[in-house]
Amino acid sequence: MERRGYAVCAARLGQLCLGGALSEPAVREAALRAGLLESEGIVVMPGQRERALGIATRAGLHDDASAVYLPETLRFVSRLLEVAPFVISVAVAGSLASGGFTITDDVDLNLVVEDGFRHQAYVVLNVLGLTHALRHRRKPVDDLTRRPLAPRLMTANLVLERSDWFPLVRQDADMAFELLVQQPVFGEEFLESAIAANPELLEHFPQLAARSSRWHVEPGRRLPRRLYPRALEHPARWIGLAGWRYMMWTRRHRPEALRRVELVRRTMRPYALFDR
Repeated sequence: MERRGYAVCAARLGQLCLGGALSEPAVREAALRAGLLESEGIVVMPGQRERALGIATRAGLHDDASAVYLPETLRFVSRLLEVAPFVISVAVAGSLASGGFTITDDVDLNLVVEDGFRHQAYVVLNVLGLTHALRHRRKPVDDLTRRPLAPRLMTANLVLERSDWFPLVRQDADMAFELLVQQPVFGEEFLESAIAANPELLEHFPQLAARSSRWHVEPGRRLPRRLYPRALEHPARWIGLAGWRYMMWTRRHRPEALRRVELVRRTMRPYALFDR
């Protein structure tokens, strides 16, 4: 809850335990010994009891909201794969993957791309995301998803290149947890081999070795790679940076939104897109 902003029920918490999964009774016993509380059906720390109702209410809205936006997300990913042939893997992350998605949320995507295409992937995703959002201008928004022209809907949460994985610089528990809660929808075989090549991740969460995908995308015909020469990567970086700065400028009077952006960037470093 302190690091990610949400809490889960005892059964789900057992699936996410550091060091390996635990049964629901074992989680309840350990929680009791640690002084944790079960409130509104979720496990929380004593000082967070007042937040339990809000978190549980949000989780209760997930099924209805995700039923609308998950099919939209899978169609968007399929289109992204068709126009961006350098994308190796896509996973749904954030609240849509973790179980707390509401109609005001955006959809976070984690991408793996071929070396030399990181910024092109970011630009392509955002161009597609803008055209997609223009068709959903009436979508409810909050401080994180409000934009001048159209709502923020499809977002690049993390973009890694193939070589970033061999080895992965970040093999700490926070990065392992990010990989555990994301839901791969394309390129599952690559992610399995990449995680196996970074054994420290499995030391934190051995569940990563046995996970199975709930959703899957089969792209249509993909564009030829030659349409994206590596020479475009440098200008793509400047285009992406300009878009990023514009987005931050639109949030300049919304401190909660800025804090959330910085939290995500801090969690993803050294892989935050414009830190390199």
